[in-house]
Amino acid sequence: MSISVRIPPVLRTQTGGAKLVSVDGASLGAVLTALTAAHPDLREQIFEADGTLRRWVNVYVDGADVRHLAGLETPTQDGIEVVILPAMAGGAPSLFRLR
Repeated sequence: MSISVRIPPVLRTQTGGAKLVSVDGASLGAVLTALTAAHPDLREQIFEADGTLRRWVNVYVDGADVRHLAGLETPTQDGIEVVILPAMAGGAPSLFRLR
């Protein structure tokens, strides 16, 4: 199973500049765990110490906010796209261009 995770510009230094990372996982939690295993510097940007999502990190599974789905338990399947968007204060709109 291959899940595409779109990385915003502000986090790309932690992925070696990659805009898109492919990982496996049957749930959002498994996908993000695989992502942070491959790119350990992302862990503290995405997760709290207790393993929950940081409150200022917005995550979308195929365009749906996971806070309105099942959070980290949201099921994933081959071919979907996960987007990570950390909240920014006072940033320029160009920071949010993902493509």
